[in-house]
Amino acid sequence: MFLRLSQLIVGLILFGAGCAVMVDAGIGLDPWTVFAEGVSTRTGIGIGWVVSITGFLVLLLWIPLRQRPGVGTIANILVVGGAMQFTLPLLSTPDPWAARVVMFLVGTVLVGVASGIYIGARLGPGPRDGLMTGIHQRWGWPIWVGRLTVEATVLVTGWLLGGTVGLGTVLFAVLIGPIVHVTLPIFDRRVRVRPGPTTDPGAPDAMRASAGPAVSAPGT
Repeated sequence: MFLRLSQLIVGLILFGAGCAVMVDAGIGLDPWTVFAEGVSTRTGIGIGWVVSITGFLVLLLWIPLRQRPGVGTIANILVVGGAMQFTLPLLSTPDPWAARVVMFLVGTVLVGVASGIYIGARLGPGPRDGLMTGIHQRWGWPIWVGRLTVEATVLVTGWLLGGTVGLGTVLFAVLIGPIVHVTLPIFDRRVRVRPGPTTDPGAPDAMRASAGPAVSAPGT
């Protein structure tokens, strides 16, 4: 458990740092960060703190969806926004457009690797991912429908509030899934066993875990 908690915290810190790199690149963001940037622009609250506040408010939506948070869910709310807020002053936006694209790609890779690390700890989903699965379990919507509906809503809302939508938004949508697909199996903490005569339907879940982990797109 100590190793899993350590992995969780490291992953969440790197996730927040990666989000800060993408913000400073200034070429567009993922839907939830567009929303956080828009709220930050309107209120003057630091974008990292908005991420934390939004995570808490999203967690409240778990109540009618009958979802239960894990340690990782609470840590996600507490750590990601703070790491993001403290990283931003250390960065500066380069002038050349190509350099900004490279900076955004570095941030995306960092977020993808960090997602594999913290999701692989298996200590609970982030509040936004739990919202998607909760909608699926409570109302029977396909997960992709719930995700598309929610993320399209927060993206448009964030854009109207002044959040940055652009090339980075498209790059993130295209790249993040494949990156997590590669990194998650590397850091996955689930116990795996080879099929054999001792592996039966009555065995404990940990002893029957499959070798192919489900991939969940990260939510900040």
